[in-house]
Amino acid sequence: MTDTALSSPVTSAFDNRWPDAAAPTTPQGWLDRAREVSDILIVDAVDRDRANLSPHAEVRLLKASGLVTLLGPVAHGGGGQTWETAYQVIRVIARGDGSIGQLLGYHYLWAWAARLVATDEQILAVEELYTANNYLFGGAVNPRDSDLTVTEDGDELVFSGRKSFSTGGEVADLTVLEGVLAGTETHIFAIVPTDQPGIVFGGDWDNLGQRLTESGSVEIRDVRVPWAAAAGFVEKVFQPLIYNTLNVPAIQLVFTNFYLGITQGAIETASAYTRTTTRAWPYGGDNKERATDEWYLLEGYGQLQSKLWADEAIADRAGAEISQVLHAPRQELTERRRGEIAVLIAAAKLRAIEDGLETTSKIYELTGARASANSVGLDIFWRNLRTHSLHDPAAYKKREVGQYVLLNEVPEPSWYT
Repeated sequence: MTDTALSSPVTSAFDNRWPDAAAPTTPQGWLDRAREVSDILIVDAVDRDRANLSPHAEVRLLKASGLVTLLGPVAHGGGGQTWETAYQVIRVIARGDGSIGQLLGYHYLWAWAARLVATDEQILAVEELYTANNYLFGGAVNPRDSDLTVTEDGDELVFSGRKSFSTGGEVADLTVLEGVLAGTETHIFAIVPTDQPGIVFGGDWDNLGQRLTESGSVEIRDVRVPWAAAAGFVEKVFQPLIYNTLNVPAIQLVFTNFYLGITQGAIETASAYTRTTTRAWPYGGDNKERATDEWYLLEGYGQLQSKLWADEAIADRAGAEISQVLHAPRQELTERRRGEIAVLIAAAKLRAIEDGLETTSKIYELTGARASANSVGLDIFWRNLRTHSLHDPAAYKKREVGQYVLLNEVPEPSWYT
């Protein structure tokens, strides 16, 4: 695939956007920067989605803005911010383009993967590498596929196999691999450069929504990694912590926040259309001159925005709680606390999905028949949310919350809980 068309606002807007501007230093400053990026992305999000080109320009925009290194150490040029801020940044970016919100959210998770499972020395090396170089992460870690096979060759590990999904694809600078050591049940994570002959992307991501996430298949062909780079291993033995299992609740809340951002984008786009284009209904017996005076439209937007504000509140609570443990000493986390956070995130994700799907469908009733035209592009919001919200069954999230309420049980860590 080729780069985004040169006429795109994404391509033309970022080159000189922040040449002399200092990087933000506060959470609000970073949210303001994210809003600038979101405002650029939303202008032609539908056109770029339909072109379905690899988002190289969009990634350059994220890098130029500084958002890629939001969580990186200040000593290496990073933002030094917390996950609480990162989650809100993801939401703001997804309001402009759900695909790019997902790319950034997955990047934050994989950039934190070293902290989740690696040794202290590995953490320092990885964080300096990606922060100093402004690198974007992708990941070939799909638990529904067969694991990559890992074999030993002296002081090296050799990864081989295929994954049907690898978000970030060829636009990522670094790729996280996960496989099982042959003849054992030992899982090994490693971070490798994306641009190498042994990583071959299929270019086959052509789904209903989230089309610019580069989430197609990848073949891993004898990619070599030093044993010393196997995350969390000391003398070839993994050092387990409960903290290692935070990857799943952390990324589930990434999902939640870009769902919320997509929903906010839908409301903003639809309401702008209603203000400028929707006509009042002349056959109701209580006729209005303007659509914005129609009681049922006012009621409809009021309902949708109220639900979104409530959903954002629970997501922000979850973000504050998981951020606290993500930034605390790793040895302090207990199984119970981890499980309670996972339940709260499950509840937040449920509300984001159900209310988001309602909103992205309901907006057609609030904008009118002409808003169904392809040129309007309201379909992008439902397509994006519907596509990714199928990642894992929402019914199981309901069960997790129910088990906590009825039985005071927290979910056991797994690839999805």
